[in-house]
Formats: sequence, structure tokens, C-alpha cells
Amino acid sequence: MRRFSLIILLFVLLNLGSCGPGQEELRLVSPFAPVDRAIADDLSGLLDASYSTRLIVTGSSLSGEAALDAVASGAADIALVSNSLPFRNDIATVMPLYPTVLHIAYRKGRDASTGSALLRGAKIYAGPEGSASRTIFARIVDRLQLDVSAYDYVTDLTDHPDVVIVFAPISPELFLDYPDFRLFSIGSAVDAAVLLNPHFRPFVIPAGTYGETTAEAIVTIAVDKLLVTRNDLDSSVVYDLINDILRLRPALAAKRPGLFQQLSEDFDTSRSRFMLHAGTQAYLQRSAPTVYERYSGIAEVTVTLIVALGSALYAGIRIFKMRRKNRIDTFYTQTITLQRSVTDSTGSEELARVIKEVRSLQTTAFDLLVDEKLAADESFRIFITLSNDVMRQLGDTAAQRRKSDA
Repeated sequence: MRRFSLIILLFVLLNLGSCGPGQEELRLVSPFAPVDRAIADDLSGLLDASYSTRLIVTGSSLSGEAALDAVASGAADIALVSNSLPFRNDIATVMPLYPTVLHIAYRKGRDASTGSALLRGAKIYAGPEGSASRTIFARIVDRLQLDVSAYDYVTDLTDHPDVVIVFAPISPELFLDYPDFRLFSIGSAVDAAVLLNPHFRPFVIPAGTYGETTAEAIVTIAVDKLLVTRNDLDSSVVYDLINDILRLRPALAAKRPGLFQQLSEDFDTSRSRFMLHAGTQAYLQRSAPTVYERYSGIAEVTVTLIVALGSALYAGIRIFKMRRKNRIDTFYTQTITLQRSVTDSTGSEELARVIKEVRSLQTTAFDLLVDEKLAADESFRIFITLSNDVMRQLGDTAAQRRKSDA
């Protein structure tokens, strides 16, 4: 009976150990722009059961402040918004995902000699209320001192506008349905725009990017599309989300190489108009050196003058040596495991692979020795002797089997 109880207990423990943490489900506000919506769908589709987080795209599409309101109220957890939106203390930046570029397109034949001539008397579409393109359009109108009667604003692209102003990622299919449009270059005005709006940056759309629509290079501005959330979302969830998205880089870059090829683990958040989430800060500081690592040189000089820290320094040295000992023990274990993996049925190719892995362990150990992460002591010498013996034994075995095969 006692033996049976032990078996049951062992079974329960094994099952508990095999249970991994469940996926964290996050609701992503469906973006208003079709291109952004497609990217949100890509993210949702790629984050499968092998990732820590899962994205559920909401049914209704929202833009700008409306998307932020949905996140702040708890109706959604994250949103994809432009970095041009004003600061809010209830919203935090998770990470920048990709740049969106200001496209000012006009129907071929319109007077584009100046911005005022381009807009005057035109039917204009600049996105929904609260969007980055609508905000830019309002600033352009104020700067040019155009009265609302000077143009006709339309709210839908089906109304056949003469001028289209949108922030969108560079996408070859963006103007496929508008072959008679051309892009307007803002030229020298880009410097003033960037100076007054540090979250913008200059951007040049090369000639030919959109075929005849860009017969020449276009000077414009770009702004990041940010992934944002509430301040109170758990930091570990945000950390895992960033990690998952960065793991998706190859898949995202394969789908949209122009957007995600430059997505980096050390992404720049200096232009963010929102405060950074604590989970983002933890991710960006994951490789930051500790205080001891930064000031160890100073500590070694001053330790002789501060007798009171002698005992603490001694304890630290013992811990450091123990860590080195634990590292070399790992190499012992791996070498012995590789040796035991060889059986009478092991083929020549498998033997060669095992010998190569043992040699790789030696190389890694020497690299750590050079980096002073392993000590050149008796333990290290024993590992080298052990690994050489194992390689010699395996080499002899391989030679014997080649002779017997011949």
C-alpha cells in the first residue's frame, strides 16, 4: 500500500512539473486604416500556442483618441496608434513597431506649385477625426491660413477626392487603385516640421517606389506607430509580449520586409510621446550591467582603505568562486553525458558528432577562461584532461568501427 501511494505521489508531481503557464490573452483594438488592420491580423495570427501571449483583435475599428479611450477604460488591453497623439498619463508605450510616412497625393493635372494652390478648391480626404493625418491636415490649413470655404473636405475615399493626405507605411500596393495620382514633396518645410515636432523625423520616398506616382524622390516626414497599453497592465505580461513580438521578426519581415526588417531588440523609445511602461523598461534594461560590474575597478582600489568592508568583500569573493565552480561543473556534466550517449549501436557519423560537441565544449570553456568567467585552477585542468580522454576514447572507437566496416 505504501509503495502504491509513493507511485501515485510521483505521478502527480510529474504531471504538475509538466504543466506550463497558460497564455495571457490580450485584446488589441482593431485599427481603422486597412494596412494597420492587416498588420494587427498578422500579429494575432502568428502568436500561436507556443508563445506566452495571444492577441484577440476587437470587432470595431477605432483610431487615435478613440483607441486610447478604449484601452484606458479597460474595453481593450493594447492599441496600435500613431506617436503624434498628445500625451496622456493613463497610457504607456510598450514598443514602436514600424514607421508610418506622410503621403500627400494629388490628382494629376492639379496645380502643385505651392501647398495653398494644391488645396484651394480641392476635394480633400485626410482620414478620420483624431487620426495623425487629420491632425497634420489641420496644421497645414492653419499654417496656410486657408478658410474652410477654400476647400471641400470629404470623409470617404469613395467620394473621389482630389487630394489624399494619409500617414501609412511604405507599401507598394498603396496607390494601385490611384494610378492618376502623384505625390507632393514638402521640401524644405520638413526641417521646421521636425524642429517643432521632435516625434517626427525626415523621410525620403525614393523615386519609383510607387511607379509613376513617385516619378521623383519625395521629401516628407515619418512618425512611429506605437503599441500602447494601460499603465496598470502587469509588467511581466508586457515583458513577455515584447519578447514574443521580437521572436516573430523573421515571420513579420517575410510578410512585410519594408516594415519589420529593422525591428531591433534594442528599439529606440526616445521619441515616444507617452511614458514607458514598467515592463518595457525592464526589457530594455535586461542586459544593463549591475552596480558591482560598473564600479568593480573603483571598489578594488578603495577596498584596502575601507577595512569595515573586508568581511563583505571576502563573502563576495567566495560567491564569485562558487559561481565559477558551478560553471565548470556544468562542463563536467555535459562531457560525461555525451560519453554515456555512445553505445555499441552508435554509428560512425554519430560518433563524429559527439566528438565535435566535446571539442566545442572545450572551445567554450577556453572562451570563458579568456573572459575570466572561469578560473584557471585545478578544476579547469581536470575538465581539459577529462574531455581529452573522452575524445581519444571516442576516436579509438570510431577507428575500430571503420576497420570492422572495411
